[in-house]
Amino acid sequence: MATEKIGVLKALDSAKVQLYHFTAIVITGMGFFTDAYDIFCISIVTKLLGRIYYTEANPSAPGTLPPSVNSAVTAATLCGTFAGQLFFGWLGDKLGRKRVYGVTLLLMVFCSIASGLSFGKEPAGVITTLCFFRFWLGFGIGGDYPLSATIMSEYANKRTRGAFIAAVFAMQGIGILFGGIVGLTVAGAFNDRYKSVKFSTDAIKSLPPQADYVWRIILMVGALPAALTYYWRMKMPETARYTALVARNAKQAAADMSMVLQVEVQPEMEVETAQDSYGLFSMEFAKRHGLPCLEQLFVGSWWTSNLFQKNIFTAVNWLPKAKDMSAIEEVYKIARAQTLIALVRTVPDPAPQRTIKDTHAVLELKDTSYPAGVNLAGVLFTCLVPESKGKSLEELTGENEEEMERPLLRSTNSID
Repeated sequence: MATEKIGVLKALDSAKVQLYHFTAIVITGMGFFTDAYDIFCISIVTKLLGRIYYTEANPSAPGTLPPSVNSAVTAATLCGTFAGQLFFGWLGDKLGRKRVYGVTLLLMVFCSIASGLSFGKEPAGVITTLCFFRFWLGFGIGGDYPLSATIMSEYANKRTRGAFIAAVFAMQGIGILFGGIVGLTVAGAFNDRYKSVKFSTDAIKSLPPQADYVWRIILMVGALPAALTYYWRMKMPETARYTALVARNAKQAAADMSMVLQVEVQPEMEVETAQDSYGLFSMEFAKRHGLPCLEQLFVGSWWTSNLFQKNIFTAVNWLPKAKDMSAIEEVYKIARAQTLIALVRTVPDPAPQRTIKDTHAVLELKDTSYPAGVNLAGVLFTCLVPESKGKSLEELTGENEEEMERPLLRSTNSID
């Protein structure tokens, strides 16, 4: 849509920072928090799944997931995320951000619980059910992830949009950190309650029956933050940019923004504007949004390095060998290692960073599946993304190139 910055958008772009902005950061940030927890908590429990469902009758070594099964369990959520981004991104433009936001949240709550309740008499049945629900969990995450960022960007003003979006994305690191803490808490509690010995001492006693509850609880906890924020998400009004520019309801957009920004915004005469005439796979879309989309493809290398880094903890002597630990103890130590890495990424403390960052660099260098070249390519494409400082969303996307004779809305207050 080619349009001049209409009054309600000017009000948003120039509004002073208010309490509602911070409320929006918390609400949308909890989406990133939940997304990160649900995606990465699986890496804490996959080795436990191998011990429970793939240990032989007279084992000489702890059971492990076959490579194909391990890849399926770990990557099912990422596959769902890719599909969910395409579907819910399209649906969010058709039905509105708020309505779709609620649907993705409910889907995430249901699938988090269902993942922990995965059923089956045989290992294949349990793993198949788990992968099924993890895929649909990822499908919901795929909608929640871009919608959270979109809603925050559409509420933020020009001066602080970058800081607000950074705050929302920072919740991703806190979600990973919380996942490690949950793993430590659950595994520690079960290890204290049900004493077990290392595998080399007694293979049977190293895997108590109660260990099956550990991975289920860790996965189901992901439903809690999503459920707790559902009410507040539904209380948020639809973003003014969607209401005014897509739904074409200028009066409602003005009313919504007057309420949340505590500024009176009144609609004037509505002016008909042309709708976007290009599709998702058109050259025009590639011209306007191609570089940011391409840059985001390389984020996957960071996600996968987090998901598979547990496989090399032993190689760098962060963990004992599997036979020298019990099943629950192994979960505890994996969670501890991932918590330390998440902590140094999230908390800017130079002291632990010097120690842990070196070890983490070794982890990524030893993981030959994800060469440094992928990360370097991501950096290069990021540098090609146009500078956004001080520009409105319409200016960034090229939707403000054609001037209109009069705006749709006019703010009656002067806002700095």
